[in-house]
Amino acid sequence: MSQQKSGLSFLWLSAVAFLLDLLTKYIVVQKFDLYESVNVLPVFNLTYVRNYGAAFSFLADHSGWQQYFFILLALAISGMLVYFLAKNNAQQKIQNSAYALIIGGALANMVDRAYNGFVVDFFDFYWDIYHYPVFNIADIAICIGAGLLALDAFKSEKKKVQDKQAEKCGQK
Repeated sequence: MSQQKSGLSFLWLSAVAFLLDLLTKYIVVQKFDLYESVNVLPVFNLTYVRNYGAAFSFLADHSGWQQYFFILLALAISGMLVYFLAKNNAQQKIQNSAYALIIGGALANMVDRAYNGFVVDFFDFYWDIYHYPVFNIADIAICIGAGLLALDAFKSEKKKVQDKQAEKCGQK
């Protein structure tokens, strides 16, 4: 009797996102002064900034309670996604990859926030005078994970429609 492999086998992807994020943040903090910026491309700088809030510095200007809120939120979401991974079949590759990337990114930013009291960001894309909010590897992992969830939902809906059409054709 063989037991089916769960989505937990995708946690290696969480570990890669987690370690890559913390390694790049460590390098930036060691090599850059705060707000130091190095131009890499005509639309891209490496710029060391600190984010005391969440995405787009949401809640950054509050008195510090948000740090604990975001730590608890990262732990709760990661715990819920680990539960989903445990329930999933390993064959659900897109969904499992999405969950794993979100877990790795959320926990990396959480560790950064817990250790430093802020999140280190350094990817700075811009056009002319317009700068996109500076971000990091964890943010990329979370966004790719969210995109994969949207793709998986779209593919699942498309499959349901195809199954219904096949069912109708079989009934006639």
